Amino acid sequence: MNRGISGANLPALRHHNAALVLDLLRAATRHGTGGISRLELAERTGLTPQAVSKITARLRAEGLAEESGRQASTGGKPRTELRLVRGARYAAGVHLDRDELTVVLADLSGERVAARTSRLDLGRPAEEVLAAVAREVGALDAGPALLGVGVAAPGPLDHASGVLHRVTGFPDWDGFPLRDALERRLGLRVVVDKDTNAAALAVLGQDAGGGSGGGGRGGGSFAYLHLGTGLGAGLVLDGAIFRGERTGAGEFGHQVVQLDGPVCGCGNRGCIEAMCLAAVERGDTAGAAYLLGVGAANLVSLLDIDRVVLGGRTVLADEALFGREVAAVLTERTARSAGRTVPVSVAPGGTRVVADGAALLVLASVFGGAVPG
Repeated sequence: MNRGISGANLPALRHHNAALVLDLLRAATRHGTGGISRLELAERTGLTPQAVSKITARLRAEGLAEESGRQASTGGKPRTELRLVRGARYAAGVHLDRDELTVVLADLSGERVAARTSRLDLGRPAEEVLAAVAREVGALDAGPALLGVGVAAPGPLDHASGVLHRVTGFPDWDGFPLRDALERRLGLRVVVDKDTNAAALAVLGQDAGGGSGGGGRGGGSFAYLHLGTGLGAGLVLDGAIFRGERTGAGEFGHQVVQLDGPVCGCGNRGCIEAMCLAAVERGDTAGAAYLLGVGAANLVSLLDIDRVVLGGRTVLADEALFGREVAAVLTERTARSAGRTVPVSVAPGGTRVVADGAALLVLASVFGGAVPG
């Protein structure tokens, strides 16, 4: 696959090739097939058998891969199978919510192996919030095996620079360089993205049968709708996270559905976030679910997505009702306009799906070289 490349950066190319091999080892390990042979790795990556042998020897020396057995002989010498060493490295995922801090530790396969949740006031001074994050990450006790920390925060933000913008209700965070500040404090690589994008990455990884989400195989197109302390969306289009040029895609909660509606924290009137949260506050869960369905139907009509995935603490508190009501609105509206039924499901991972996805932001750089999208 890589023969004939001219002017390629050799270290980068080596990393890319190793990532291809690691991704296949991870998939084989997660699928429980026992492992994968060097010949199969060469066939599936397009690399030469010699290149695969060098890469796997290096991965074994670094403790990332190990022999898992031998395949049954078909007449020749039985092939040795290799698998990923799940606990060789770890990634931490942080969900920085408005009132709660969740931290998880994921192994190389993307499986959650530890989790911690504590109360948090995002309105406190930044240094206090950073200290809380550092304390909880340190409590995971991963030591030098920790590859880095993924942080999922409320939007809007710039995922490329790791800088927060004007978080609804918390204007003091506008322009705060969260990634750089945490890297200085933790001494680790930090990746920052919106909470909804992280959760969508976790769903995408489950669809692909693996943890990294790198490459977005099998993801199709869907919207992850998160209703908790706010309302937002993570968009997966053609199997990859869609962020937009300025990480502005998915600000689902600020679509206006009632021109003379209540004032939202963003300054507009009639935003679906303000109306959903108001319905929840007065105990009208069914009304909140109906409004969420209206917004979901708008999104389906706009983007022609395949399905809708729900998450967030408010949804999980009564997931049967939310699933039923959102599906009913979608069925009524999309069947009439598009002649199809759009499936609705609840995201796996429960209340920790955002933190799980944040850890995958780090692992994606190991399996495939870049975060999808």
